[in-house]
Amino acid sequence: MTDRPGAEPAGRERQEIRAVPVRHPGRWVAVAVLAVLAAMLVHTVLTNERFGWDVVGNYLFSAPILNGLRNTLVLTVLSMAIGIVGGVGLAVMRQSPNPVVSGAAATYIWLFRGTPLIAQLLFWNFLAALYPRLSLGVPFGPEFISVDTNVLITQFAACLLGLGLNEAAYMAEIVRGGMLSVDRGQAEAAGALGMTRSQTMRRIVLPQAMRVIVPPTGNETISMLKTTSLVVVIGYFELLTSAQRISNQNFQVIPLLIVAAFWYLVLTSLLTIGQGFVERRFGRGFVPDRPGSRLLSRAVNT
Repeated sequence: MTDRPGAEPAGRERQEIRAVPVRHPGRWVAVAVLAVLAAMLVHTVLTNERFGWDVVGNYLFSAPILNGLRNTLVLTVLSMAIGIVGGVGLAVMRQSPNPVVSGAAATYIWLFRGTPLIAQLLFWNFLAALYPRLSLGVPFGPEFISVDTNVLITQFAACLLGLGLNEAAYMAEIVRGGMLSVDRGQAEAAGALGMTRSQTMRRIVLPQAMRVIVPPTGNETISMLKTTSLVVVIGYFELLTSAQRISNQNFQVIPLLIVAAFWYLVLTSLLTIGQGFVERRFGRGFVPDRPGSRLLSRAVNT
């Protein structure tokens, strides 16, 4: 009598497999080290009186700090608006088959990405030293409009020009990368259906490119929030400038820096949450290749 296939041989008892979990002593050592470091950090923050937590509490919601916070938000929103609009325009120009248009956009990007932002802010703030009056008219002919540069280019305008035009150069490359991620055949198919180049960009390419454009744009927005602190070089009143002016009066440098850092962290956290919602909104219909997704698809197919 032969044994059935897969049956245990006669006289041999089935033994259960005893699985022994793999030990990871290095993980426990890392946890212990991190716990000690965290305890040291908490201890020094709570016991070191030089942090001046009472000063932090007094100025956290003070009027000068909140005014600087408001100016920081306004600069961030308007500068990013200029950067996004300008970046889309420059990206479309870079993709143009006209070499003059494409070359002009490439030159703009090269110039504004290749020079420091602080230098650009100073340039726009002191533009009157180069052009005392700005005029619009026919070259070597009559002037239609002429205005004093100091009246037109205020500190706020210089901040917007410096931050916005610089951001447009970076956004142009982000948008161009998103446009290149869309299959070229879709633009060709749109052209075969009679769509113009602008219609193809607006209705076919850009909507699909948003999934690639949104994440780095969110990062640029968070970066812009912190980059606005550079306008201190031209004396504009924003969050960090407000904290520095107060510290120059009461000599409490560290507590006022903590106040500014607190508000930057709060705003950055809110922007990060908003970025997550926007990414999920434009990522609908796209399933990333996560670990295990292939195994799940195989199981469904079988």
